[in-house]
Amino acid sequence: MIKNYYYLVAGILAIIFSIALAWNGQTHILPTLNVDKISAETKSIFFYVWHINTAENMLFGVAFIFMSVHKDLSKVRFTAWIIAILMLVRGIVMVGGTLLYRTEGLKTVWVDSIVFILYTGLILLGISVKDRIINK
Repeated sequence: MIKNYYYLVAGILAIIFSIALAWNGQTHILPTLNVDKISAETKSIFFYVWHINTAENMLFGVAFIFMSVHKDLSKVRFTAWIIAILMLVRGIVMVGGTLLYRTEGLKTVWVDSIVFILYTGLILLGISVKDRIINK
């Protein structure tokens, strides 16, 4: 039985984000590194750094789906807070890194920024759900 629909939606979205990130990386981003000027070591580092986020998103998704059916929501709230904070830090790094290297690049990360804000908001809504006590 689903105890927290916000967590369920957050979990499904995180899995979708993970699949989209892997696909986008493999088909659009990582192939651009196939130039002679970039060493194999640099390509390898870029590959695993990219897919660390893919794996994290998949793990977050699985965690939120399990958390959505957990009997005692107060026991999983801390995990949701940690993931929400990680998402906030990811967003800050993304925007900060873009500003550091090219301020005009903010136009390219506005969609990602909105997704980060909405996703984190969804998690915070899930955190605010109180356990329902059903008296028989």
